[in-house]
This record gives sequence, structure tokens and C-alpha cells, in this order.
Amino acid sequence: MTFPSASQPGLFIAFEGGDGAGKSTQAAVLTQALTDAGKVVLRTREPGGTPVGEKLRSLVLDHGQGEIDARCEALIFAAARAAHTVQVIAPAMARGEVVISDRYIDSSIAYQGAGRGLGAGDVERVNEWATQGLWPDLTVLLDVTPEDGRSRRTAGDAAEDRLESEPDTFHAEIRQAFLDLAAAHPQRYLVLPAGQPVAELAAAIQARVSALLASHPAGQPAGTA
Repeated sequence: MTFPSASQPGLFIAFEGGDGAGKSTQAAVLTQALTDAGKVVLRTREPGGTPVGEKLRSLVLDHGQGEIDARCEALIFAAARAAHTVQVIAPAMARGEVVISDRYIDSSIAYQGAGRGLGAGDVERVNEWATQGLWPDLTVLLDVTPEDGRSRRTAGDAAEDRLESEPDTFHAEIRQAFLDLAAAHPQRYLVLPAGQPVAELAAAIQARVSALLASHPAGQPAGTA
């Protein structure tokens, strides 16, 4: 496993966690805070972020697309991620921007590696090849229980997508896989309980990102990096 080095001009932050953890909310809050601080920020999501990625997102998440076996599912996510990395993330980092992504490789390791039983190692290897070894500088894990996640994502009679509608046992395996990844790679993880108030979570995330930016080219004034 390799990581973006501090010599790279851009910074890459990924938000991870179970469905309903609040990743999109915190990604939006962080994007606004960094933009207000004068940073150029690119916010994106997976699967998606590119025209082909959005089509693959619909294929793998929408109901009614026919049978999708576990390996096919894993490869669809990896294909979308390959396009996302080459077309969106890597160019933005080369420009010195801060990239904030709602999900990245660890989601595949958790959902397909653990949840679908394909094995973390095989899924990681496929995705490292798809992304040419690009990993985030920081991964924010919002830890949510399966019960709380389902309660959040079904609030207001919202419909669950194909993966969200899996049973709580599936989501419990995913949660544990994320926690295992964070324990194995503490240097790139910030783990926070998703049940904390939005403002408290945002403050903790922004503090960690500020510390990261203080020693990173993306956090320096123009012309000084």
C-alpha cells in the first residue's frame, strides 16, 4: 500500500463509513470551510465523478438491473474508480487542489471484500491496480451502527438503494471491516462516532485537516510551496 507523498501539490481526503453515516453532510461542510479559507477544493463521489462512473453507479446501485454477482459488482466499482482517479482525482491533485471524495477504495474492501466475502486482499489488489496505487492522505471514518444507519437513511420514507437494502448482518460486517482498516492504518485514519452532533464532527475533522495542511504544499500560500 502506497500513499500520496507530501511533495505532491494536492491533498486527497476520503470520507468512509456505512450507509447513513453522514459522509455527504460532512464532506459538504469541510468543502465549504476550506473554500472559505481560500483553498481550491474539488468535491466528488464514488461510484461516480465521471460520465462513465455515473452510469456505472446507476447500474450497480439501482434496483431492477438484473442479477449482479459479487465479482461483477466488485469489478464495476473498480472500473468506475479507475476512471474517477485518472480523469478527476489525479489531475486535481496535480493542480494543487484539495480533493474530497465521498467513498474510495476502502469502501470496496469493506463492502465487496468483507460484505460479499471476496476477501480484503484480492479486492485491494484489484483497486490498487485500477488507481495506480493512489491512496488518500486522510480517510475520515464516520462509524455508524447498522441500526442507526438504517434509521437515518429511511427517515422520511426515503428509498434504500440496492446495497443499502441489504440486511443488518451485512452492514455489521462492513462496519467491522472499516474499523479493522482504521486499526491497521492509523496514520491515515480519523475515526469519529457518527452519532455526534454535526458541528462537533465538523470541528474535529477541520482540526485534523488543518494540522495536515500545515505541513503540506496544498496548505501553503501561492508561490511558497
